[in-house]
This record gives sequence, C-alpha cells and structure tokens, in this order.
Amino acid sequence: MAAPKSRGRGWMWFAFFLLMALGASVLLNLVLATATLGGGGGKVREVVLKDNQSENKIAMIEIGGIITSSGGQGSGKSMVDYIELMLERAAQDASVKAVLLKVDSPGGEALASDDIYRLIKDFQKEQSKPVVAVMMGLAASGGYYVSAPCRWIVANEMTETGSIGVIMRTYNYRGLMDKLGVEPLTFKSGDMKDMLSSTKPMSEITKEERAIVQASLDEVFVRFKAAVQEGRTFAEEMNGDDANPLAEDWEDYADGRLLSGKKAHGLGFVDELGNRDTAEKRALKLAGISDANLVVYHRPAKLGGIVGLLGESEEKTVKIDVGLDFPKLRVGQLYFLPAILGY
Repeated sequence: MAAPKSRGRGWMWFAFFLLMALGASVLLNLVLATATLGGGGGKVREVVLKDNQSENKIAMIEIGGIITSSGGQGSGKSMVDYIELMLERAAQDASVKAVLLKVDSPGGEALASDDIYRLIKDFQKEQSKPVVAVMMGLAASGGYYVSAPCRWIVANEMTETGSIGVIMRTYNYRGLMDKLGVEPLTFKSGDMKDMLSSTKPMSEITKEERAIVQASLDEVFVRFKAAVQEGRTFAEEMNGDDANPLAEDWEDYADGRLLSGKKAHGLGFVDELGNRDTAEKRALKLAGISDANLVVYHRPAKLGGIVGLLGESEEKTVKIDVGLDFPKLRVGQLYFLPAILGY
C-alpha cells in the first residue's frame, strides 16, 4: 500500500502573508485615523467636493447649529478655534482663490459671533481673497452677524435671516420656593451682586437693576448694528456697480424681526438671491478666475469613531458642529438668537 503524500506547506505561507498584510493594513489605517482624529494639533481636513481638474480651489467652510465658544469633546477646541484654523489653511494654500462660507445657523453667543466676524474681516483684509456667504434655510441673528463681513452674501428667497438684536434670559424660581417653604440665604459684597439671581423676590428687583441690564443689552445691540453697517459698506465699496447697498430705512427692520431672503435682499442685507451654485459662480467672478475645484474643510472627527473608519476607503463628512450640543442659555450671557425659536 502506497504511503499518503505529505500536504505541501504553501497554503500555510499564503495564510501567513495574508494575515501579515491584513495586520499592516489595519495598523496603517489606525495610524492615519489617529493622525486625523486624535488631536493632530487641531488640524483640519480637506475633502474635494467637485474636481474640475483645476489648479485653483474654492474652499468651503460650514457654520451650522448654535454658534458657541464652548469647546467640543475630544480636542477641547471650539467652533471659533476651528474656523480660525480653517481660515489659516485657506490663507496658506496659494491655490485657494476664494472662500465660500456656508451658513445654516439660528445664531448663538454674542462674543463667539463677534470673534468669527473679526476673523473673516481680517482674513479678507490680509489675504485679498473674497469670502462669499451662502445662507441656507436659516441664517438669523448671529447667523447673519457672521455673514455681514463677507464680500458678497447670497440667500434663497425663502431663507430666514435678519433677527438683528440681542437677548438675555433668566428664570425666577422664588415663587415656587416660597410654596415649598425653601428660603435662600444670600451674602453679597455689593447691592448689585445678585441682580440676576433666580431666587430673588420679584418685588426686590429695582428699576436701577433693570436699567443696568438693559444698558448692557443696548450696548451690544449698538455693536450689532455697527457690524452690519461696517460689513455692508465694505461690500458696497468693493463691489462697485454690482453692489446692493443698505436701504435708507434698514435700521427700522433691525428690531429682532425675521426676514425672508427676498425681503432681506430688498433692504440691502443680501447681495443676491440664489443657492450654493450661485455663490460658487460669484466666488469665481470675484476671484477673477474661470474655474476651480470646490473643497470643504472639516474639523477632525472624534477618536471614538476610529473603528468605523477602519477598512473603509470612502471619505466621511463631518459638519462643523459635530460634538457641540445645543447649549442651554446661561444666566447673564448675551446671545444673538431669535426668541421665536424658544431659546
């Protein structure tokens, strides 16, 4: 009887090399994902949305959700920090000829909105690269504030914008506490130290306290209107015959009311009616170029999402507001938000 033939070891070597290749692939994906997700110095990612085989680029930056200076989870960087990084990236890339600011926001913190306003204003001044804002469904209050410094503003006829104003909200629980038999003890160094306290009896809130709070709101409101005037004047000077200047009675509509894109255009708050394609074409014209690739800057995703990226080659998109929850209004914090939204 013939002895059985010994099985070759080729399959063992094949399996070994296959496992080694798989391990190397996983390790490489892990390293790349960690570089993108893990902190990477807070770097931003560039994703190509439209490849027009051009040497030029239009860089899109998205502002979505509540505008806040609070740090997101993971990196600890805020929306303002990431927008600054994105503008720096656009400034350093010589192939970027214009920036498209996509705004879909009800507004948010007054200070954060003003910080973004100044970043956009300084970017255009220092880089001579036009920023074109395109308003989506909602670009109200702080959403309009961050759009105001842009060289050109595009809105859809049905876009909700405007809501130029300031709001501060608090709640008084003293009546409920009295019913429960709970009485707060307050020790203070000055008469005004507890003027926004939620446990202070309404009868003890003086006219002077109300006047102080109102004066603070009025001061920020003056800054809001100045920002609108400043931004629209800049656009008028830069755009020449194509400009859509503010109407003489524009301040009559700066009373917190929401405006449709069509109405805003008629008042000079918006330069042109259209959509993102309209804004892209305008960016090309303002930059003096005939074509460009459209790229979008994203903040890095969280390291927690690394497992979902392993083995996937398809690019993931992350909005600017990922990881930022809608914040509760904080007592004493000034906001650019429409009251109609329930904030």
